[in-house]
Amino acid sequence: MNAIELSLINKSFGDFAIRDLNLVVPSGTICGLVGENGAGKSTTIRLLMGALRPDSGTSQVLGVDVSSPEFREVKENVGMVLDEAYFPESLNAVQVGKIMAATYRRWDQNLYDGYVRRFDLPLKKQFKDFSRGMRMKLAIAVALSHQPKLLVLDEATAGLDPIVRDEVLDIFNEFTREEDHSILISSHILSDLEKLCDYIAFIHKGDLLFCEEKDQLLEEYGIFEDSVENLDCLQPEAIVAREETRYGGVRALVKRDLAPAGFRLEKPTVEDVVLFLVKGAKTK
Repeated sequence: MNAIELSLINKSFGDFAIRDLNLVVPSGTICGLVGENGAGKSTTIRLLMGALRPDSGTSQVLGVDVSSPEFREVKENVGMVLDEAYFPESLNAVQVGKIMAATYRRWDQNLYDGYVRRFDLPLKKQFKDFSRGMRMKLAIAVALSHQPKLLVLDEATAGLDPIVRDEVLDIFNEFTREEDHSILISSHILSDLEKLCDYIAFIHKGDLLFCEEKDQLLEEYGIFEDSVENLDCLQPEAIVAREETRYGGVRALVKRDLAPAGFRLEKPTVEDVVLFLVKGAKTK
């Protein structure tokens, strides 16, 4: 069973639209959703969770149609962390745990207490006095402590310092060691997604340009950095996008299968691929 299936999703908002979006996240995997601000990442997540209704198309989460009455039960199995954490301002971490225990049938108080300690969260400080990083850590602790099968994370590592981010990524990896546990995560920190994800989905101006296995994606492209003359030896179709370097040379994203044998290309990062694809899309 797939954890997530979005099929031919369309949704219009004035001059912005999600168009014919198809996205599949296999069970037991981690998919990173990337794109610029306003590309449609948060809208896609809201459509996935039933917070928005599509104009057309279907959404399934853990095998259940989002528009069906049964989806209410499925939400027990979904842990969500949005780009802003929302808890009553006057509550502290202990009180949040008590409320969540009354909210979720499978709430694990010991697990929650463990995450609160692991994240070094204050027990008595009111939520209104939490820093952004503390707010996100509390939201992650809550999302993990009702024993979900799917985590849906919208900029969940935003506001965390690099050491805590690494720890959170380790926790997400631990979560998916269970073969029926899956994650969909959007983030602007592409290096985090490169460490964490099995799949990368790239959305640009409402269009899903690709959803590919990360390793396959990084094998598909190469980075060229040399003279303009050497780059122009390639057929135009091989060059996705290019940029000038400080010293009069050129740096480009190149399709490996269209480059001649022996043509020197460096392995890209996910950030290289995404940034060059955005540049390429803007020139078309």
